[in-house]
Amino acid sequence: MSRDLLALALPSVQELSPYVPGKPVEELARELGLQPEAIVKLASNENPLGPSPKVTAAISQALPELTRYPDGSGFILKDKLAAHYAVDPNQITLGNGSNDILELIARAWLAPGRNAIFSAHAFAVYPIATLASGAQCREVPAKDYGHDLDAMAAAIDSNTRVIFIANPNNPTGTWFDQAALNAFLAKVPSDVLVVLDEAYIEYAADSDLPDGMAYLSRYPNLLVSRTFSKAYGLAALRVGYAVSSLEVADILNRVRQPFNVNSLALVAACAALEDNDYLERSRLLNSQGMQQLEAGFKQLGLSWLPSRGNFIAVDFKRDAAPINQALLEQGVIVRPVAGYAMPTFLRVSIGTSNENQRFLDVLTSVLKQA
Repeated sequence: MSRDLLALALPSVQELSPYVPGKPVEELARELGLQPEAIVKLASNENPLGPSPKVTAAISQALPELTRYPDGSGFILKDKLAAHYAVDPNQITLGNGSNDILELIARAWLAPGRNAIFSAHAFAVYPIATLASGAQCREVPAKDYGHDLDAMAAAIDSNTRVIFIANPNNPTGTWFDQAALNAFLAKVPSDVLVVLDEAYIEYAADSDLPDGMAYLSRYPNLLVSRTFSKAYGLAALRVGYAVSSLEVADILNRVRQPFNVNSLALVAACAALEDNDYLERSRLLNSQGMQQLEAGFKQLGLSWLPSRGNFIAVDFKRDAAPINQALLEQGVIVRPVAGYAMPTFLRVSIGTSNENQRFLDVLTSVLKQA
């Protein structure tokens, strides 16, 4: 007797579509018969510098211990993060990437009859985690493709348990300043958890973006989520973390899976955190690459969304899918964002100077033929 297994899943899960990441280089190489080295990938907001030498050295030293389970508490990494941010180690929750942190939050606070608030054009994992928990999504219309914090505060009701806000936001690169965050947090009830997703904050150093860590002592209902995947260059190892009040961290650790961060990731993150030179080089390369792409878009007569991340969303004012396909056929991978209700945009990660130029050259050729 056959059964429709999808019909047996939770109704909220039936509504979900799988998350679609940026196309891997190997997949495009197979499809087009290209050599991987002939392909430029600017789709997944990865750090184009390659890993820090300090990271690779730390991983090499840890290899003989692969038969051992990781430190389930992540003691050394939490201790280093605590010193870095001047917080109690027990305020830190480690995750298998910051996505894991978002899933833990949904598991702990969301359920049928509750809701989570987030902005339109915001990270796809917010609705995925919310719906998977059976909770209701409250997507608030964006303002100039960014968060409308006033409208998000107004959307709170008695069933709201979590608000997800990202600064800078992915995939738009938009941001809000300290005054906007101050006003927003003052409006949020103390029994609603505010998740401030700062996955790209390291790229916005010395700017007008607020530092979420500075707000934790004043707002026990605030959680700051960060990652080692972007500016620190550890995307393949999946290391994220949350800093919150002791009470919030205790709740998260009750649902966190044991050994959710592997041993190589733990030692790599410790080494990355201490490599300030690598972080500065990452910021410089990103700043120069952003200027390079903006200049190229301007020359092509294109508009874009100013970004404080390591990516930029360019607007073609028409369906961007054919442009994306033409880029793929010439070995250039960028990210379509029609799934974020931005069908005329493509999101482009900042690469090396040569990668950025390859993209601009191919894009120029594609637009001439269109």
